[in-house]
Amino acid sequence: MELRQLKYFVKAAETLNFSEAAKALFITQSTLSQQIRQLEQEMNAQLFTRNSHNVSLTEAGEELLPYARNTLHSADTCIDRIHDLQHLLTGTLDIGVTFTFSPILTETLITFMKQYPQVKLNICYGPMTDLMERLGHRELDFVLAFKPTKHYDEIESHVLFGNHLAAVVQDNHPLAGHDIATIEDLTHYDIALPSKGLQARNAFDRLSSAFQGRLNVRIELNEVNILLKLIRQSQMVTILSEATIHNEQGVKAVSIDMPGNGMEGCVHVLKNVYRKRSAQEFLRMLSESNAIRERLRDWL
Repeated sequence: MELRQLKYFVKAAETLNFSEAAKALFITQSTLSQQIRQLEQEMNAQLFTRNSHNVSLTEAGEELLPYARNTLHSADTCIDRIHDLQHLLTGTLDIGVTFTFSPILTETLITFMKQYPQVKLNICYGPMTDLMERLGHRELDFVLAFKPTKHYDEIESHVLFGNHLAAVVQDNHPLAGHDIATIEDLTHYDIALPSKGLQARNAFDRLSSAFQGRLNVRIELNEVNILLKLIRQSQMVTILSEATIHNEQGVKAVSIDMPGNGMEGCVHVLKNVYRKRSAQEFLRMLSESNAIRERLRDWL
C-alpha cells in the first residue's frame, strides 16, 4: 500500500466522481482507476461500486476512508515537523477567511510574503460553515472568522479582537452624522443586506427578528465588495461588522444600538494537532498588525 494510492482513494471517495477526482489530482482517469484497482487487490476488498451512472463507496470503502485520511494527515505532519526541525519556514500554508476578515488581512499577507518568500500561501474565502467543514477535514491550517454560535467539538477558537455590528452608509448619508443608530432609524431607509449564511447577516437576523417585517430590504448580496460599492453610490444602508470597512474610503460605520451586537473576531484551529511554524508565525504577525491593534483599541 502506497501513500499515493491512499491519496487517490480519498479524493475519489470525496468526489464520488473518477473524472473530477483525476482532474483535481492532475492525473489521467485511467491512472486513477488503475491505482484504485491495485489498492482493492491489496486490500482484497472492493472499495467502490461503479456503474455508468454513479460511483458510491462500499462498506469496506466507508470503513477505510477515515483511516486513509488519518494516515495522509500523519504523513503531512511528519514532513512539517522535519521542516520545522531544520528551522526552515517552507511549504504551504492554507488559510480559510470569511469575507469580513479580508480588509484586516492585507497588511499581514504583504509582510509575511516579504519575510518568508519560500512559503506559498493558499487563501480560501467563503462562508464560515464551509470553511469550518474544510478545517475539520484538515484541508485548512486555520480559519479566520467571527466566533460561531454553533459548537464544534474538534475546533477551538481564540479571540483576536472584539467587534460590533454596524449600519454602514456613504459619507454624506443622513445617518453618517450619528454616533449610534437604532433599529427604528433603519426602518426609514432602503436596506441592502449581506446574504443569509454570512456571519453579519446571521447575527443581525438573530438580534432584529422583531423588526424584520418593518425593514425595507431591497437587495441581498453575497459579495461584500459589490455591496460596499452599492452603498457608496446610493443612500441605502447595509449591516456589516465594523471590521469589514477597515481602510475603506467613502463609507462610515455607525454603531447599532441593540444589546448583544458584539462579534468576536477569532482564529479557529483543530484541537490537539501539530501547528506548523509558518502558521504560528503568520498568526503572531496578524495579532501584532496595525489592523488588529486598531480593532482592539476601538473595542476597549
